[in-house]
Amino acid sequence: MQPNDLKKILSSGLLSFPVTDFDAEGNFRKSTYIERLEWLAPYGASALFAAGGTGEFFSLEPAEYTDIIKTAVDTCAGKVPILAGVGGPTRVAAAYAREAERVGADGLLLLPHYLTEASQDGLIAHVEQVCKATRLGVVVYNRANCRLTPDSLAKLADRCPNLIGFKDGVGDIELMVSIWRRMGDRFSYLGGLPTAEVYAAAYKALGTPVYSSAVFNFMPKLAMDFYHAVASDNHAEQNRMLDEFFLPYLEIRNRKAGYAVSIVKAGARLVGHDAGPVRAPLTDLTAEECDMLDKLIRKQGAQ
Repeated sequence: MQPNDLKKILSSGLLSFPVTDFDAEGNFRKSTYIERLEWLAPYGASALFAAGGTGEFFSLEPAEYTDIIKTAVDTCAGKVPILAGVGGPTRVAAAYAREAERVGADGLLLLPHYLTEASQDGLIAHVEQVCKATRLGVVVYNRANCRLTPDSLAKLADRCPNLIGFKDGVGDIELMVSIWRRMGDRFSYLGGLPTAEVYAAAYKALGTPVYSSAVFNFMPKLAMDFYHAVASDNHAEQNRMLDEFFLPYLEIRNRKAGYAVSIVKAGARLVGHDAGPVRAPLTDLTAEECDMLDKLIRKQGAQ
């Protein structure tokens, strides 16, 4: 897939990050990962991100990374595009980018480099080196210690034709407006805050109508219904779903750091698509919290 073709795909619709399946010992479980992708693909997401943040990219080993991306590509071929998560130190991220391209991914999501802070010049060099390691279209994830300014993005846009997307996980409205006004349609813009539905209407007003849904992992129909309510400006339906599900869901998610991933895996198990435990340093929900989530899910009916 050419970068501009991917950019068009990412400019509309709902996106999601499938969780990565692990067995009881924490090893990658390919069989149920395939079943998960086959279950989610027909619901209508514009693209899926394999080994993304919700897919616990930060905990994966290089050998299993290849298996995960190739499994997603092979399973979803002809159904939905697959973007592979890449990240970590610059050379490691570039190596992952080359490997994802080799096994057939349609594009890349460049996650933060994690521990060390860096100057804008350093971040520019980081993103540029990853982009130049591949022919695939790249979406940069603006989050944590990778926060790019409009000036930095303008420089990267000139140097990296295959940098086609900007995903925001910061929630800085002033920054988003500045980037949108500076860069216009040079990028596709994706909402990437945890439980993005809560911010979806506000981000649409900022020129960012596309977002990624973690809830799609276990309640794909609800996630799609909410997206369509946002797309059609049906505020009554948005408010109903926010009050009945998403805001109570946040009360559980916000109980402990890292639960943005853990609660999704708990939800998948509760609806009959068990993805196994999360890997350290994340922790699974308690039995009490799982019961709270189960009751919340059941109130929404069959998914």
